[in-house]
Amino acid sequence: MTDLSMQQTTQEAGMGDYFALLKPRVMSLVIFTALVGLIVAPVPTHPFIAFVGILCVAVGAGASGALNMWWDADIDRIMKRTAKRPIPSGRVQPQEALAIGLVLSGFSVVLLWLATNALAAFLLAFTIFFYAVVYSMWLKRSTPQNIVIGGLSGALPPMIGWAVATGTVGIESVLMTALIFMWTPPHFWSLAIFVKSDYGNAGVPMLTETHGLRTTRNHILGYMIALVPVSIGLGFTSIGGWTYMATAVAMNIWFGKACYDVWRRDESAADADNYAAEKTAFKVSLAYLFLHFSALMAEVALRTWDLGGW
Repeated sequence: MTDLSMQQTTQEAGMGDYFALLKPRVMSLVIFTALVGLIVAPVPTHPFIAFVGILCVAVGAGASGALNMWWDADIDRIMKRTAKRPIPSGRVQPQEALAIGLVLSGFSVVLLWLATNALAAFLLAFTIFFYAVVYSMWLKRSTPQNIVIGGLSGALPPMIGWAVATGTVGIESVLMTALIFMWTPPHFWSLAIFVKSDYGNAGVPMLTETHGLRTTRNHILGYMIALVPVSIGLGFTSIGGWTYMATAVAMNIWFGKACYDVWRRDESAADADNYAAEKTAFKVSLAYLFLHFSALMAEVALRTWDLGGW
């Protein structure tokens, strides 16, 4: 970190560079799942309060991203897929990213507390701390279980949305969080397999590097199997329904098949460097999560219009 902080920027940073610090692609997933958590909650929320709540979650997610980029600037410089990020490319100084992350963290938590309730603010503060400190500063560089444990930070947004509306934590929000938590390992490890040299070059103890591809494939299938009861179980709660259940069954079959294809790959085969199965599993995993949460919103719409229900 020291040598990076002393480097001079090679070109002037623009607004797009500062926005990139917030990891907008990750932020979009956080916003979506938090919004679903708020919408499916049994307590109606005033539109303005809902807007402020989701805005705070988005800002908090962006703050986490900026703090992560500040801390990981040294390894981001080495990895091909991150070398063009604002800090390693020299467009933004590390101190700027740190300041942005800290200011946005404080702003989002305090505003969420004032606008909604203490529980929602606490969950947001915990999420930021867990991602920036527990995952980025500790787990990521110390254990191959980094993405498993660290995945909790990305799994909490629907619980925050639920807390914004209700001020409580219900079994529904716990299962939505568990769905994302159990989904993260097969999703991320599929990516890690076909970008594995990046993590090895940066010295990150990803499972692909510490235990090999065979073990990683076993873990992908294992977590996929463990994901099924969480997915189906959510359908039996107050926010589930026939639409959600049909979606969950279909997506578990689709994602399960994709993970099975990853598991059955033989590294000694002639096409061992052809990671088509892993790339497919990664893409299917994105659809898996999006359609699960979309189905939960569809259940709300159906109930609102009295066209269905469990």
